[in-house]
Amino acid sequence: MDEKPWLKHYDPPVPHSLAPYPDKPVFALLEEAAARYPDRPCTLFKGRAITYRKMNQLSDRMAAALAGLGVKKGDRVGICMPNTPQFVIAYYGVLKAGGVVVGVNPLYTPRELEYQLQDSGTEILAVMSNFYRRVKEAQPGTNLKTLVVTRIQEQLPPLLGLLFRFGKARKGGHQVELAAGDVWMKDLLARYSPSDRPPVPVRGGDRALLQYSGGTTGLSKGAVITHNNLVANALQIRTWFHDTQEGQERLLEVMPLFHVYGMVAGMLFATLAGGGMVMVPNPRDLKDVIGNINKYQPSFLMGVQTLYNAINNHPDVKSGKCKPGSIRHCISGAAPLLLETKQTFERLTGGKLVEGYGLSEAPTATHCNPLLGLNKPGSIGLPLPDVECQVVSIHDGVTALGPDEIGELTLRGPQVFQGYWNQPEETAQALRARPEGGPPWLHTGDIARMDEDGYFYIVDRKKDLIKPGGLQVWPREVEEVLAAHPKVKEAGVAGVRDAQGAEVVKAWIVLNEGEHATKGEIRSFCTGKLASFKIPGQIEFCAELPKTHVGKVLRRELVRQEREKTAAAIPSE
Repeated sequence: MDEKPWLKHYDPPVPHSLAPYPDKPVFALLEEAAARYPDRPCTLFKGRAITYRKMNQLSDRMAAALAGLGVKKGDRVGICMPNTPQFVIAYYGVLKAGGVVVGVNPLYTPRELEYQLQDSGTEILAVMSNFYRRVKEAQPGTNLKTLVVTRIQEQLPPLLGLLFRFGKARKGGHQVELAAGDVWMKDLLARYSPSDRPPVPVRGGDRALLQYSGGTTGLSKGAVITHNNLVANALQIRTWFHDTQEGQERLLEVMPLFHVYGMVAGMLFATLAGGGMVMVPNPRDLKDVIGNINKYQPSFLMGVQTLYNAINNHPDVKSGKCKPGSIRHCISGAAPLLLETKQTFERLTGGKLVEGYGLSEAPTATHCNPLLGLNKPGSIGLPLPDVECQVVSIHDGVTALGPDEIGELTLRGPQVFQGYWNQPEETAQALRARPEGGPPWLHTGDIARMDEDGYFYIVDRKKDLIKPGGLQVWPREVEEVLAAHPKVKEAGVAGVRDAQGAEVVKAWIVLNEGEHATKGEIRSFCTGKLASFKIPGQIEFCAELPKTHVGKVLRRELVRQEREKTAAAIPSE
Protein backbone atom coordinates (compact mmCIF):
# COMPACT_ATOMS: atom_id res chain seq x y z
CA MET A 1 0.00 0.00 0.00
CA ASP A 2 1.06 3.57 -0.69
CA GLU A 3 2.71 4.92 2.48
CA LYS A 4 1.16 8.38 1.97
CA PRO A 5 -2.14 7.87 0.14
CA TRP A 6 -3.38 11.26 1.34
CA LEU A 7 -1.09 13.13 -1.04
CA LYS A 8 -3.29 12.06 -3.99
CA HIS A 9 -6.20 13.97 -2.49
CA TYR A 10 -4.57 17.34 -1.87
CA ASP A 11 -6.14 20.29 -3.64
CA PRO A 12 -4.06 20.93 -6.80
CA PRO A 13 -2.57 24.23 -5.53
CA VAL A 14 -1.25 22.60 -2.33
CA PRO A 15 2.33 21.26 -2.62
CA HIS A 16 3.28 17.96 -1.04
CA SER A 17 6.13 19.61 0.86
CA LEU A 18 7.11 23.10 1.99
CA ALA A 19 10.69 22.13 2.86
CA PRO A 20 13.04 23.72 3.54
CA TYR A 21 11.24 25.67 6.26
CA PRO A 22 12.60 29.08 7.25
CA ASP A 23 14.77 29.23 10.34
CA LYS A 24 13.49 32.42 11.96
CA PRO A 25 11.75 33.77 15.05
CA VAL A 26 7.98 34.14 15.20
CA PHE A 27 8.12 37.93 15.49
CA ALA A 28 9.70 38.04 12.03
CA LEU A 29 6.16 37.40 10.74
CA LEU A 30 5.03 40.68 12.30
CA GLU A 31 8.06 42.59 11.08
CA GLU A 32 7.56 41.30 7.53
CA ALA A 33 3.84 42.17 7.60
CA ALA A 34 4.69 45.67 8.87
CA ALA A 35 7.11 46.10 5.95
CA ARG A 36 4.65 44.83 3.32
CA TYR A 37 1.39 46.22 4.70
CA PRO A 38 2.33 49.05 7.09
CA ASP A 39 -1.05 50.79 6.92
CA ARG A 40 -3.26 47.70 6.90
CA PRO A 41 -5.08 46.94 10.17
CA CYS A 42 -3.45 44.30 12.32
CA THR A 43 -6.17 44.34 15.00
CA LEU A 44 -9.74 45.64 14.88
CA PHE A 45 -11.40 46.08 18.25
CA LYS A 46 -14.73 47.75 18.90
CA GLY A 47 -14.17 50.25 16.10
CA ARG A 48 -10.48 50.96 16.72
CA ALA A 49 -7.75 49.72 14.41
CA ILE A 50 -4.04 49.27 15.06
CA THR A 51 -2.00 49.07 11.87
CA TYR A 52 0.81 46.61 11.32
CA ARG A 53 3.34 49.45 11.50
CA LYS A 54 1.93 50.58 14.86
CA MET A 55 1.69 47.04 16.25
CA ASN A 56 5.32 46.41 15.35
CA GLN A 57 6.34 49.62 17.13
CA LEU A 58 4.22 48.88 20.21
CA SER A 59 5.70 45.39 20.54
CA ASP A 60 9.21 46.87 20.20
CA ARG A 61 8.39 49.18 23.10
CA MET A 62 6.98 46.24 25.05
CA ALA A 63 10.22 44.32 24.50
CA ALA A 64 12.21 47.29 25.79
CA ALA A 65 9.90 47.58 28.80
CA LEU A 66 10.27 43.90 29.68
CA ALA A 67 14.04 44.14 29.37
CA GLY A 68 13.85 47.10 31.74
CA LEU A 69 12.01 44.86 34.21
CA GLY A 70 14.85 42.34 34.02
CA VAL A 71 13.59 39.85 31.43
CA LYS A 72 16.46 37.92 29.87
CA LYS A 73 16.59 35.42 27.04
CA GLY A 74 14.76 32.22 27.99
CA ASP A 75 12.78 33.77 30.88
CA ARG A 76 9.13 32.75 31.00
CA VAL A 77 6.64 35.63 30.83
CA GLY A 78 2.93 35.00 31.33
CA ILE A 79 0.04 36.61 29.47
CA CYS A 80 -3.34 36.41 31.21
CA MET A 81 -5.78 38.22 28.94
CA PRO A 82 -8.76 37.65 26.68
CA ASN A 83 -8.60 38.43 22.96
CA THR A 84 -7.66 42.11 22.87
CA PRO A 85 -4.97 44.15 21.08
CA GLN A 86 -2.96 44.14 24.34
CA PHE A 87 -2.49 40.38 24.03
CA VAL A 88 -0.89 40.81 20.61
CA ILE A 89 1.35 43.63 21.88
CA ALA A 90 2.47 41.56 24.86
CA TYR A 91 2.93 38.35 22.85
CA TYR A 92 5.27 39.78 20.25
CA GLY A 93 6.95 41.96 22.87
CA VAL A 94 7.85 38.94 25.01
CA LEU A 95 9.32 37.12 22.01
CA LYS A 96 11.30 40.15 20.84
CA ALA A 97 12.80 40.43 24.34
CA GLY A 98 13.95 36.80 24.02
CA GLY A 99 11.36 35.59 26.48
CA VAL A 100 9.15 32.50 26.38
CA VAL A 101 5.40 33.10 26.32
CA VAL A 102 3.25 31.30 28.89
CA GLY A 103 -0.38 31.66 27.84
CA VAL A 104 -2.58 31.71 30.94
CA ASN A 105 -6.33 31.11 30.91
CA PRO A 106 -7.95 34.15 32.61
CA LEU A 107 -10.78 31.94 33.86
CA TYR A 108 -8.49 29.76 35.95
CA THR A 109 -9.07 29.64 39.68
CA PRO A 110 -6.29 30.90 41.99
CA ARG A 111 -5.29 27.28 42.66
CA GLU A 112 -4.95 26.53 38.94
CA LEU A 113 -3.07 29.78 38.37
CA GLU A 114 -0.70 28.99 41.21
CA TYR A 115 0.19 25.58 39.79
CA GLN A 116 0.87 26.80 36.25
CA LEU A 117 2.82 29.92 37.25
CA GLN A 118 4.90 28.02 39.78
CA ASP A 119 5.58 25.11 37.45
CA SER A 120 6.69 27.41 34.61
CA GLY A 121 8.81 29.64 36.86
CA THR A 122 7.02 32.75 35.60
CA GLU A 123 8.22 35.93 37.36
CA ILE A 124 6.47 38.57 35.23
CA LEU A 125 2.85 38.40 34.08
CA ALA A 126 0.88 40.73 31.82
CA VAL A 127 -2.74 40.69 32.97
CA MET A 128 -6.06 42.40 32.22
CA SER A 129 -7.23 44.47 35.18
CA ASN A 130 -10.44 42.49 35.81
CA PHE A 131 -8.32 39.39 36.53
CA TYR A 132 -5.78 41.21 38.66
CA ARG A 133 -7.27 40.30 42.05
CA ARG A 134 -7.46 36.62 41.14
CA VAL A 135 -3.79 36.56 40.19
CA LYS A 136 -2.82 38.42 43.35
CA GLU A 137 -4.60 35.75 45.37
CA ALA A 138 -2.44 33.10 43.68
CA GLN A 139 0.80 35.10 43.81
CA PRO A 140 2.06 34.05 47.29
CA GLY A 141 2.46 30.46 46.09
CA THR A 142 4.44 31.45 43.00
CA ASN A 143 7.67 33.20 41.97
CA LEU A 144 5.76 36.14 40.50
CA LYS A 145 7.55 39.42 41.11
CA THR A 146 5.79 41.92 38.87
CA LEU A 147 2.36 42.20 37.28
CA VAL A 148 2.04 44.40 34.20
CA VAL A 149 -1.61 45.43 34.23
CA THR A 150 -3.71 46.80 31.38
CA ARG A 151 -7.28 48.08 31.19
CA ILE A 152 -9.52 46.96 28.38
CA GLN A 153 -10.64 50.55 27.73
CA GLU A 154 -7.09 51.56 26.79
CA GLN A 155 -7.63 50.10 23.33
CA LEU A 156 -11.22 51.25 22.84
CA PRO A 157 -12.20 54.29 20.75
CA PRO A 158 -12.20 57.45 22.96
CA LEU A 159 -15.96 57.79 23.44
CA LEU A 160 -16.53 54.07 23.98
CA GLY A 161 -13.60 53.97 26.40
CA LEU A 162 -15.10 56.83 28.40
CA LEU A 163 -18.50 55.15 28.54
CA PHE A 164 -16.88 51.89 29.58
CA ARG A 165 -14.88 53.59 32.33
CA PHE A 166 -17.98 54.98 33.96
CA GLY A 167 -20.19 51.99 33.23
CA LYS A 168 -19.03 48.41 32.89
CA ALA A 169 -15.63 49.07 34.46
CA ARG A 170 -17.20 49.64 37.86
CA LYS A 171 -19.41 46.58 37.66
CA GLY A 172 -16.97 44.12 36.13
CA GLY A 173 -14.03 44.50 38.52
CA HIS A 174 -11.93 46.43 36.00
CA GLN A 175 -11.07 49.26 38.40
CA VAL A 176 -8.23 48.17 40.63
CA GLU A 177 -5.51 49.73 42.77
CA LEU A 178 -2.10 48.27 42.06
CA ALA A 179 0.04 46.85 44.83
CA ALA A 180 3.61 48.02 45.28
CA GLY A 181 5.88 46.63 42.57
CA ASP A 182 3.15 46.24 39.94
CA VAL A 183 2.91 48.60 36.97
CA TRP A 184 0.40 49.80 34.41
CA MET A 185 1.20 48.58 30.91
CA LYS A 186 0.24 51.94 29.41
CA ASP A 187 2.67 53.82 31.66
CA LEU A 188 5.40 51.27 31.04
CA LEU A 189 5.12 51.56 27.25
CA ALA A 190 5.24 55.35 27.47
CA ARG A 191 8.73 55.19 29.00
CA TYR A 192 10.28 53.57 25.94
CA SER A 193 10.57 54.13 22.21
CA PRO A 194 10.87 51.37 19.55
CA SER A 195 14.58 52.10 19.24
CA ASP A 196 15.05 51.04 22.89
CA ARG A 197 14.28 47.42 22.00
CA PRO A 198 17.20 45.27 23.25
CA PRO A 199 19.39 43.56 20.62
CA VAL A 200 18.65 40.02 21.82
CA PRO A 201 19.69 37.33 19.31
CA VAL A 202 16.68 35.03 18.86
CA ARG A 203 16.88 32.03 16.54
CA GLY A 204 14.30 29.68 15.15
CA GLY A 205 15.40 26.80 17.35
CA ASP A 206 14.97 28.80 20.55
CA ARG A 207 12.01 28.25 22.86
CA ALA A 208 9.06 30.51 22.14
CA LEU A 209 6.15 29.05 24.07
CA LEU A 210 5.19 26.91 27.05
CA GLN A 211 1.72 25.70 26.13
CA TYR A 212 -0.07 24.05 29.02
CA SER A 213 -2.64 21.39 28.27
CA GLY A 214 -6.12 21.84 29.62
CA GLY A 215 -5.51 19.44 32.49
CA THR A 216 -8.34 17.14 31.41
CA THR A 217 -6.34 14.05 32.39
CA GLY A 218 -4.79 15.36 35.57
CA LEU A 219 -2.30 18.17 36.21
CA SER A 220 -1.57 20.08 33.04
CA LYS A 221 1.84 19.76 31.39
CA GLY A 222 3.81 22.51 29.68
CA ALA A 223 4.62 21.64 26.08
CA VAL A 224 7.90 23.25 24.99
CA ILE A 225 7.43 24.89 21.59
CA THR A 226 10.13 26.54 19.48
CA HIS A 227 9.87 29.51 17.12
CA ASN A 228 10.40 27.14 14.19
CA ASN A 229 7.50 24.93 15.34
CA LEU A 230 5.11 27.89 15.31
CA VAL A 231 6.34 29.38 12.04
CA ALA A 232 6.15 25.99 10.30
CA ASN A 233 2.55 25.39 11.31
CA ALA A 234 1.48 28.92 10.34
CA LEU A 235 2.99 28.26 6.90
CA GLN A 236 1.25 24.88 6.61
CA ILE A 237 -2.14 26.45 7.42
CA ARG A 238 -1.53 29.36 5.05
CA THR A 239 -0.64 26.90 2.26
CA TRP A 240 -3.73 24.76 2.90
CA PHE A 241 -5.93 27.84 2.47
CA HIS A 242 -4.46 28.33 -0.95
CA ASP A 243 -6.74 31.15 -2.11
CA THR A 244 -5.83 33.46 0.78
CA GLN A 245 -5.54 37.02 -0.52
CA GLU A 246 -2.43 38.62 0.94
CA GLY A 247 -3.12 41.81 2.87
CA GLN A 248 -6.86 41.58 2.23
CA GLU A 249 -8.38 39.04 4.62
CA ARG A 250 -10.13 39.64 7.91
CA LEU A 251 -10.21 36.88 10.50
CA LEU A 252 -12.77 36.78 13.29
CA GLU A 253 -10.52 36.01 16.29
CA VAL A 254 -12.94 34.08 18.51
CA MET A 255 -10.78 31.23 19.81
CA PRO A 256 -8.67 32.23 22.84
CA LEU A 257 -5.23 33.54 21.96
CA PHE A 258 -3.76 31.89 25.07
CA HIS A 259 -4.57 28.55 23.41
CA VAL A 260 -2.59 27.35 20.39
CA TYR A 261 -5.72 27.08 18.23
CA GLY A 262 -6.43 30.80 18.45
CA MET A 263 -2.75 31.66 18.61
CA VAL A 264 -1.47 29.75 15.56
CA ALA A 265 -4.50 29.14 13.32
CA GLY A 266 -5.72 32.63 14.19
CA MET A 267 -3.09 35.21 15.12
CA LEU A 268 -0.01 33.77 13.38
CA PHE A 269 -1.92 32.76 10.24
CA ALA A 270 -3.43 36.26 10.03
CA THR A 271 -0.05 37.92 10.62
CA LEU A 272 1.61 35.75 7.97
CA ALA A 273 -1.07 36.78 5.47
CA GLY A 274 -1.12 40.45 6.54
CA GLY A 275 -4.77 40.07 7.52
CA GLY A 276 -6.79 42.01 10.07
CA MET A 277 -7.75 40.28 13.33
CA VAL A 278 -11.24 41.15 14.56
CA MET A 279 -10.93 40.68 18.32
CA VAL A 280 -13.71 38.94 20.27
CA PRO A 281 -12.85 38.79 24.01
CA ASN A 282 -15.61 36.35 24.95
CA PRO A 283 -16.54 33.62 22.43
CA ARG A 284 -19.72 32.90 24.41
CA ASP A 285 -20.95 36.47 23.87
CA LEU A 286 -22.93 35.68 20.73
CA LYS A 287 -24.25 39.23 20.52
CA ASP A 288 -20.66 40.45 20.15
CA VAL A 289 -19.81 37.66 17.68
CA ILE A 290 -22.80 38.49 15.49
CA GLY A 291 -22.16 42.24 15.83
CA ASN A 292 -18.56 41.82 14.65
CA ILE A 293 -19.65 39.71 11.68
CA ASN A 294 -22.05 42.48 10.63
CA LYS A 295 -19.58 45.30 11.26
CA TYR A 296 -16.34 43.89 9.85
CA GLN A 297 -17.52 41.23 7.36
CA PRO A 298 -14.72 38.76 8.16
CA SER A 299 -13.61 36.23 5.55
CA PHE A 300 -12.06 33.64 7.90
CA LEU A 301 -13.30 32.07 11.13
CA MET A 302 -11.55 29.38 13.18
CA GLY A 303 -13.94 27.87 15.70
CA VAL A 304 -15.57 24.82 17.22
CA GLN A 305 -18.73 22.86 16.56
CA THR A 306 -20.71 24.59 19.32
CA LEU A 307 -19.88 28.05 17.94
CA TYR A 308 -20.98 27.23 14.41
CA ASN A 309 -24.14 25.62 15.71
CA ALA A 310 -24.88 28.71 17.82
CA ILE A 311 -24.39 30.99 14.79
CA ASN A 312 -26.69 28.78 12.71
CA ASN A 313 -29.44 29.06 15.30
CA HIS A 314 -29.02 32.73 16.26
CA PRO A 315 -32.29 34.68 15.72
CA ASP A 316 -30.50 37.46 13.80
CA VAL A 317 -29.01 34.92 11.40
CA LYS A 318 -32.30 33.08 10.94
CA SER A 319 -34.18 36.34 10.34
CA GLY A 320 -31.61 37.64 7.88
CA LYS A 321 -30.68 40.60 10.09
CA CYS A 322 -27.14 39.24 10.24
CA LYS A 323 -25.72 38.24 6.88
CA PRO A 324 -22.59 36.08 7.34
CA GLY A 325 -22.01 35.76 3.60
CA SER A 326 -18.54 37.33 3.82
CA ILE A 327 -17.19 34.21 5.56
CA ARG A 328 -15.36 32.10 2.97
CA HIS A 329 -13.33 29.61 4.98
CA CYS A 330 -13.60 28.08 8.44
CA ILE A 331 -11.96 25.27 10.38
CA SER A 332 -13.81 23.36 13.06
CA GLY A 333 -11.65 21.65 15.66
CA ALA A 334 -11.56 20.35 19.26
CA ALA A 335 -14.72 18.26 18.87
CA PRO A 336 -16.51 16.32 16.11
CA LEU A 337 -18.24 18.47 13.47
CA LEU A 338 -21.78 17.23 12.88
CA LEU A 339 -22.80 17.01 9.24
CA GLU A 340 -25.99 18.99 9.83
CA THR A 341 -24.03 21.85 11.42
CA LYS A 342 -21.59 21.90 8.51
CA GLN A 343 -24.27 21.86 5.83
CA THR A 344 -26.40 24.54 7.52
CA PHE A 345 -23.43 26.86 8.05
CA GLU A 346 -22.25 26.46 4.46
CA ARG A 347 -25.76 27.14 3.19
CA LEU A 348 -26.03 30.33 5.28
CA THR A 349 -22.59 31.69 4.36
CA GLY A 350 -21.88 30.24 0.95
CA GLY A 351 -18.44 29.48 2.39
CA LYS A 352 -16.57 26.34 3.28
CA LEU A 353 -16.47 24.78 6.76
CA VAL A 354 -13.92 21.98 7.07
CA GLU A 355 -13.07 19.79 10.03
CA GLY A 356 -9.46 19.61 11.18
CA TYR A 357 -7.38 18.19 13.99
CA GLY A 358 -4.46 19.29 16.08
CA LEU A 359 -3.04 19.29 19.57
CA SER A 360 -0.90 21.40 21.87
CA GLU A 361 2.08 19.15 21.25
CA ALA A 362 2.02 19.97 17.51
CA PRO A 363 0.73 23.47 17.65
CA THR A 364 -1.80 23.59 16.38
CA ALA A 365 -2.93 21.73 13.23
CA THR A 366 -1.78 18.42 11.78
CA HIS A 367 -4.82 17.41 9.69
CA CYS A 368 -7.55 19.17 7.74
CA ASN A 369 -10.13 18.37 5.11
CA PRO A 370 -9.40 19.92 1.69
CA LEU A 371 -11.17 23.08 0.56
CA LEU A 372 -11.96 21.87 -2.97
CA GLY A 373 -11.71 18.10 -2.64
CA LEU A 374 -13.84 15.51 -0.92
CA ASN A 375 -14.84 16.12 2.70
CA LYS A 376 -15.72 12.78 4.25
CA PRO A 377 -18.28 12.92 7.09
CA GLY A 378 -16.65 12.24 10.45
CA SER A 379 -13.12 12.57 9.09
CA ILE A 380 -10.50 15.00 10.41
CA GLY A 381 -9.14 15.03 6.86
CA LEU A 382 -5.65 14.63 5.46
CA PRO A 383 -2.24 15.24 7.06
CA LEU A 384 -0.87 18.70 6.22
CA PRO A 385 2.27 18.99 4.05
CA ASP A 386 5.33 17.34 5.65
CA VAL A 387 3.28 15.63 8.37
CA GLU A 388 3.94 11.89 8.50
CA CYS A 389 1.25 9.75 10.13
CA GLN A 390 0.90 6.15 11.23
CA VAL A 391 -1.81 4.33 13.13
CA VAL A 392 0.01 1.85 15.36
CA SER A 393 -0.97 -1.03 17.61
CA ILE A 394 -2.32 0.00 21.01
CA HIS A 395 -0.58 -3.03 22.50
CA ASP A 396 3.03 -2.51 21.40
CA GLY A 397 3.00 1.10 20.15
CA VAL A 398 5.15 0.20 17.13
CA THR A 399 3.37 -2.11 14.69
CA ALA A 400 1.89 -0.07 11.85
CA LEU A 401 -1.71 -0.96 11.08
CA GLY A 402 -3.46 -1.10 7.73
CA PRO A 403 -6.50 0.79 6.39
CA ASP A 404 -9.49 0.91 8.75
CA GLU A 405 -7.61 -0.85 11.55
CA ILE A 406 -8.00 0.96 14.87
CA GLY A 407 -4.94 1.99 16.86
CA GLU A 408 -3.11 4.99 18.28
CA LEU A 409 -2.45 7.96 16.03
CA THR A 410 1.25 8.79 15.82
CA LEU A 411 2.84 11.54 13.78
CA ARG A 412 5.93 13.61 13.18
CA GLY A 413 6.54 16.85 11.36
CA PRO A 414 8.15 20.29 11.62
CA GLN A 415 5.58 21.54 14.16
CA VAL A 416 6.02 18.71 16.69
CA PHE A 417 7.10 19.97 20.11
CA GLN A 418 10.38 19.39 21.92
CA GLY A 419 9.00 17.73 25.05
CA TYR A 420 7.28 18.57 28.33
CA TRP A 421 8.69 21.18 30.67
CA ASN A 422 10.67 19.46 33.45
CA GLN A 423 8.91 16.12 32.83
CA PRO A 424 11.39 13.72 31.18
CA GLU A 425 9.27 10.61 31.85
CA GLU A 426 6.18 12.15 30.24
CA THR A 427 8.34 13.33 27.34
CA ALA A 428 9.70 9.82 26.81
CA GLN A 429 6.15 8.46 26.67
CA ALA A 430 5.04 11.07 24.14
CA LEU A 431 8.09 11.20 21.86
CA ARG A 432 9.41 7.77 20.89
CA ALA A 433 12.15 6.77 18.48
CA ARG A 434 11.65 3.90 16.03
CA PRO A 435 14.22 1.27 15.03
CA GLU A 436 14.36 2.66 11.48
CA GLY A 437 15.66 5.97 12.83
CA GLY A 438 14.65 9.52 11.98
CA PRO A 439 12.92 12.06 14.23
CA PRO A 440 10.87 10.63 17.10
CA TRP A 441 7.16 9.97 16.63
CA LEU A 442 4.60 11.82 18.70
CA HIS A 443 2.15 9.44 20.35
CA THR A 444 -1.00 11.52 20.50
CA GLY A 445 -3.05 9.38 22.87
CA ASP A 446 -5.89 9.53 20.33
CA ILE A 447 -7.33 6.33 18.91
CA ALA A 448 -7.82 6.59 15.18
CA ARG A 449 -8.11 4.83 11.86
CA MET A 450 -7.11 5.71 8.31
CA ASP A 451 -9.13 4.70 5.27
CA GLU A 452 -7.68 3.61 1.92
CA ASP A 453 -7.67 7.20 0.61
CA GLY A 454 -5.57 8.49 3.51
CA TYR A 455 -8.41 10.24 5.34
CA PHE A 456 -8.12 9.93 9.12
CA TYR A 457 -10.86 9.45 11.71
CA ILE A 458 -10.59 9.94 15.46
CA VAL A 459 -12.25 7.12 17.35
CA ASP A 460 -11.57 8.39 20.86
CA ARG A 461 -9.01 9.16 23.56
CA LYS A 462 -6.88 6.20 24.63
CA LYS A 463 -7.40 6.98 28.31
CA ASP A 464 -11.20 7.24 27.94
CA LEU A 465 -11.76 3.62 26.91
CA ILE A 466 -14.66 2.01 28.82
CA LYS A 467 -14.57 -1.74 29.50
CA PRO A 468 -18.00 -3.05 30.56
CA GLY A 469 -17.65 -6.77 31.12
CA GLY A 470 -14.19 -6.64 29.54
CA LEU A 471 -15.56 -5.38 26.20
CA GLN A 472 -14.36 -2.15 24.59
CA VAL A 473 -16.53 0.97 24.26
CA TRP A 474 -15.21 4.23 22.86
CA PRO A 475 -17.22 7.16 24.33
CA ARG A 476 -17.04 9.23 21.15
CA GLU A 477 -18.95 6.60 19.15
CA VAL A 478 -21.77 6.64 21.69
CA GLU A 479 -21.77 10.45 21.86
CA GLU A 480 -22.15 10.73 18.09
CA VAL A 481 -25.20 8.44 18.11
CA LEU A 482 -26.78 10.37 20.98
CA ALA A 483 -26.08 13.71 19.28
CA ALA A 484 -28.06 12.51 16.24
CA HIS A 485 -31.26 12.32 18.34
CA PRO A 486 -33.45 15.27 17.30
CA LYS A 487 -34.11 16.26 20.91
CA VAL A 488 -30.49 16.12 22.04
CA LYS A 489 -28.35 19.26 22.01
CA GLU A 490 -25.13 17.59 23.21
CA ALA A 491 -23.97 14.57 25.15
CA GLY A 492 -21.00 13.35 27.17
CA VAL A 493 -20.20 9.69 27.80
CA ALA A 494 -17.80 8.07 30.25
CA GLY A 495 -17.31 4.93 32.30
CA VAL A 496 -18.56 4.89 35.91
CA ARG A 497 -18.86 2.23 38.58
CA ASP A 498 -22.24 0.73 39.50
CA ALA A 499 -23.30 -0.44 42.98
CA GLN A 500 -21.43 -3.71 42.46
CA GLY A 501 -18.23 -1.96 41.40
CA ALA A 502 -18.49 -2.94 37.73
CA GLU A 503 -17.78 -0.39 35.02
CA VAL A 504 -20.83 0.74 33.05
CA VAL A 505 -21.47 3.23 30.26
CA LYS A 506 -23.08 6.44 31.47
CA ALA A 507 -24.39 9.31 29.34
CA TRP A 508 -24.96 12.90 30.45
CA ILE A 509 -27.42 14.55 28.06
CA VAL A 510 -28.38 18.17 27.44
CA LEU A 511 -31.68 18.47 25.59
CA ASN A 512 -32.64 21.20 23.17
CA GLU A 513 -34.58 24.04 24.76
CA GLY A 514 -38.21 23.12 25.40
CA GLU A 515 -37.72 19.40 24.76
CA HIS A 516 -38.46 16.48 27.07
CA ALA A 517 -37.22 12.91 26.74
CA THR A 518 -37.17 9.78 28.85
CA LYS A 519 -34.27 7.45 29.45
CA GLY A 520 -36.18 4.68 27.73
CA GLU A 521 -36.67 6.86 24.67
CA ILE A 522 -32.93 7.52 24.48
CA ARG A 523 -32.05 3.84 24.82
CA SER A 524 -34.61 2.87 22.17
CA PHE A 525 -33.03 5.38 19.79
CA CYS A 526 -29.63 3.72 20.33
CA THR A 527 -30.97 0.22 19.63
CA GLY A 528 -29.87 -0.90 16.21
CA LYS A 529 -27.26 1.86 16.03
CA LEU A 530 -25.04 0.53 18.82
CA ALA A 531 -24.24 -2.94 20.12
CA SER A 532 -26.23 -3.67 23.27
CA PHE A 533 -23.17 -3.39 25.54
CA LYS A 534 -22.47 0.13 24.19
CA ILE A 535 -25.94 1.49 24.96
CA PRO A 536 -25.73 3.66 28.12
CA GLY A 537 -26.73 1.71 31.21
CA GLN A 538 -27.06 4.99 33.09
CA ILE A 539 -28.46 8.24 31.72
CA GLU A 540 -28.59 11.63 33.40
CA PHE A 541 -30.26 14.73 31.95
CA CYS A 542 -28.49 17.97 32.85
CA ALA A 543 -28.55 21.67 32.00
CA GLU A 544 -24.98 21.85 30.71
CA LEU A 545 -21.75 19.88 30.37
CA PRO A 546 -18.37 20.93 31.77
CA LYS A 547 -16.01 21.92 28.95
CA THR A 548 -12.56 23.23 28.29
CA HIS A 549 -12.11 26.76 26.94
CA VAL A 550 -12.04 25.39 23.39
CA GLY A 551 -15.26 23.41 23.74
CA LYS A 552 -14.12 19.87 24.57
CA VAL A 553 -16.40 18.03 26.96
CA LEU A 554 -14.53 17.30 30.19
CA ARG A 555 -15.32 13.62 30.66
CA ARG A 556 -12.90 13.44 33.58
CA GLU A 557 -14.87 16.17 35.33
CA LEU A 558 -18.14 14.32 34.74
CA VAL A 559 -16.62 11.21 36.33
CA ARG A 560 -15.28 13.26 39.25
CA GLN A 561 -18.70 14.78 39.88
CA GLU A 562 -20.25 11.32 39.72
CA ARG A 563 -17.82 10.01 42.33
CA GLU A 564 -18.56 12.92 44.63
CA LYS A 565 -22.28 12.38 44.23
CA THR A 566 -21.93 8.66 44.95
CA ALA A 567 -19.75 9.32 48.01
CA ALA A 568 -22.25 11.87 49.36
CA ALA A 569 -25.07 9.33 49.01
CA ILE A 570 -23.28 6.78 51.21
CA PRO A 571 -24.47 7.26 54.81
CA SER A 572 -21.71 7.89 57.32
CA GLU A 573 -21.31 5.39 60.16
